[in-house]
Amino acid sequence: MGAERVPPPRRPLDGGALLVSASWRPARVVEATLATSSARILRLAVPGWEGSLAGQHVDVRLTAEDGYQAVRSYSLGDVSTDETIEIAVDEIPEGEVSPYLVRDVQPGDEVEVLGPLGGYFVWRAGDDAPVQLIAGGSGIVPLRAMIRARLAAASGPPFRLLYSVRDPRDAIYRDELGELPEEIRVAWVYTRVAPAGWQGRVGRLDGGTLDAAAFPVADDPVVYVCGPTGFVESVAQKLVARGHPPLRIRTERFGGA
Repeated sequence: MGAERVPPPRRPLDGGALLVSASWRPARVVEATLATSSARILRLAVPGWEGSLAGQHVDVRLTAEDGYQAVRSYSLGDVSTDETIEIAVDEIPEGEVSPYLVRDVQPGDEVEVLGPLGGYFVWRAGDDAPVQLIAGGSGIVPLRAMIRARLAAASGPPFRLLYSVRDPRDAIYRDELGELPEEIRVAWVYTRVAPAGWQGRVGRLDGGTLDAAAFPVADDPVVYVCGPTGFVESVAQKLVARGHPPLRIRTERFGGA
């Protein structure tokens, strides 16, 4: 995601190798691309990087000339196994790290990263349950990694994505999501401004939208919800009210950065 993460509760893993590194590594910015007016996609070269699972994250550490350090966590937007990683950062104007990463950092600049980290909010190729992804704002980042992992697999379960943004211009990876194959079904929620020709409602994600766009309880999907704390809590409550088992709902939330 593009902001500071709130750690999920510890849960047992479902099995399979877990990719985790416990040491800081130097990382060099090789590409910085504006994704929206307030978000930037950064590609970082990380020597010795061995890959990650879809949904994992890294800690990013910045060090000032006077030695002051600041650390924030950012979800990985891809699961590439070469020595580069991708994060997308959404600026929090009063934040300590995100304004620098969005407005100032340039190719060639160096930071440090710790990771990959996390084993709860992940999707592994080979899992066969239907997957429902629900994102709010920059919460799309780890879910995009899951989509890419699913497309890279020879076969896999059906995926659906429900993406809530204030305005279509706020959607990170918007063009890419609009070009996904039919096997990845995408539905949109616009909470303030909708694109021209939009026939749906404008407003916060409600129960009716969940009923229309998400997998029904009978399909027994695994649901991944990522976004701001209030969004995640609201969506999780609506899912449980519709009969989705809490243990089938995996959540990740964030605050300021």
